[in-house]
Amino acid sequence: MAEHNYSYQKSEENTVKAVGRNLDISPKESTEICNYVRGRPVNQAKMLLQQSIDFIRPVPIVRFSNGVGHKSGMSAGRYYPKACKAILAVIKSAEANAKNKGFNSSDLKVVHIAMQIGPKNWHYGRKKRSIFKNSHIEVVLKEVKGLAASKNAARTKDTTKETKTVKKTVKKDN
Repeated sequence: MAEHNYSYQKSEENTVKAVGRNLDISPKESTEICNYVRGRPVNQAKMLLQQSIDFIRPVPIVRFSNGVGHKSGMSAGRYYPKACKAILAVIKSAEANAKNKGFNSSDLKVVHIAMQIGPKNWHYGRKKRSIFKNSHIEVVLKEVKGLAASKNAARTKDTTKETKTVKKTVKKDN
């Protein structure tokens, strides 16, 4: 019987990978958080997850939004401190792998973050006959040369934007 492998298959020189197995977080929560973090620079992703842990900024809910209340500034959102802590630990592990390879941490970008459903375990004792869910989280970071420099250049370009003033000429009729 063939085993399905849904992990990230591209192996490039400037990528690093970290995997969290059997994390005690809901697959729905981890899906929303992964969609929120994917494609962002690592520093920004860590900041957003830490803000959600501290109840400052909620994670927007797009896919599983039935019955979820609105938050200020977005349609549906929730705070997931436990899930964000687990995913933040996996991202920090990938960042440590990148530093071990000699990459610059300010040039790292989250190119792949995915959730796979983990094993479903049974509760024992008073909570028997109920199942708790686990998730596997896979993070792939890529070093994008000049990512930090391009962000700094964009910031300075916006602040030094020159505004052109147009002088109006008024014609007087005799």
